[in-house]
Amino acid sequence: MIAYHWRVPKPKTKKKTARRLVAAPRSRTKAVGKTPAKTKAQKRKPEKRKQEKKPAPPRSVPRDLFLVWRMPRIGVRNPHPMTNASWAWLAQHPEMSGWQANQLFDGPSSLGVGPCWCANRFGQSKTTLPDGRTIAIGGEHEDYYDPDFYIYNDVIVTKPDGSVEIHGYPYDVFPPTDFHSATLVGERILVIGCLGHPRQRVVGHTPVYALDTKTLAISRVETTGDAPGWLFKHEATLSDDGTTITVRGGERLVATVDREELCESFDDWSLDVASLRWTRLTDRRFQQWVLAREDGKTSQLFTIESIRWHVEGNTPWDRKQLAYLRGNLGWDPDLALHATRYSPPVPHEPLTRAPDAPSGAEIMVNGVKVRYVEEVSCVRVVICGALPDATVNALIHDVRTKLAALERVPFTAIRAGA
Repeated sequence: MIAYHWRVPKPKTKKKTARRLVAAPRSRTKAVGKTPAKTKAQKRKPEKRKQEKKPAPPRSVPRDLFLVWRMPRIGVRNPHPMTNASWAWLAQHPEMSGWQANQLFDGPSSLGVGPCWCANRFGQSKTTLPDGRTIAIGGEHEDYYDPDFYIYNDVIVTKPDGSVEIHGYPYDVFPPTDFHSATLVGERILVIGCLGHPRQRVVGHTPVYALDTKTLAISRVETTGDAPGWLFKHEATLSDDGTTITVRGGERLVATVDREELCESFDDWSLDVASLRWTRLTDRRFQQWVLAREDGKTSQLFTIESIRWHVEGNTPWDRKQLAYLRGNLGWDPDLALHATRYSPPVPHEPLTRAPDAPSGAEIMVNGVKVRYVEEVSCVRVVICGALPDATVNALIHDVRTKLAALERVPFTAIRAGA
């Protein structure tokens, strides 16, 4: 057994300081003067905001208990009750990250001992039941490069009175699940899809699980028919008569010539909840191309875009950033070419994009929308309709040539799913 010894610094209280400041003018005018009362209010106001930003744990969650339950755990039963005061309190404060929780309790570094449990998650589903309970399933905290990264396979039940229950599951019963959909069908929640870890993903397979809202047990659901494949970040809608679930949007794992790619999902599928059979509803045949550096390295488009931003500035900080970015890149990029990288030599009309749209551009070509989406390792070109092969070839050749010139390295262009 390893014994951890951390010296907990005595918390500093501002209460005494505030009292000294208020009590300083010792005179009879203190009772009728407005200055002490105003000073007291001013001292309390920031203290109150600080408490709202960083809530203090109750006495039922001492540091020793936090350390016992600091890390995520895998259940051994279906379900495996794991409710404890530490997790319950953190579940009631989902705004608190794993890093913040660890700092609050002065825990050991996640770099050395592993991630810290928290309820601050992406891709977590929340379903409200008729009895007032809310069922939160799985979810992911941070990304793979963060020491607190973790994909959960638990269920958090919040009751109408605010109390919390937490249940775990064995991996062979319910694997790590995030960016799924959760649809209430009678007394079951059907969990469809998942991003998960790369080792979990199987091209052509759509994971489906059922959670019993009475027992909280989870079972794998075997389906048949034309399934959407490995699907995540999608929408799921139950029909008005409650007989089918329609899924649309999101992303899918598809096979290319020599690799597997996560690509945008364009079509709709329905699942019959009685027969558990999938039916494909659309076949839009949109084209999606993936353009990436031949050397497999990260794209430099963000760095080039940052250089363009700072060139337009005229402050010492801009000049300092320019020197840093140009040094990392190794050359002065062609900013004129960068500005026209998504202006192909075919008749087209630029489209206005939403403020929160990902980096890239959208154009209209012969009545068909073409989207350029910049990602960390590639640029995706999505052709949302039918265009002549010659037009498609011109679009892809143009952007591939420009990207290669901008980054000074050859680019590959592969049609996803082809």
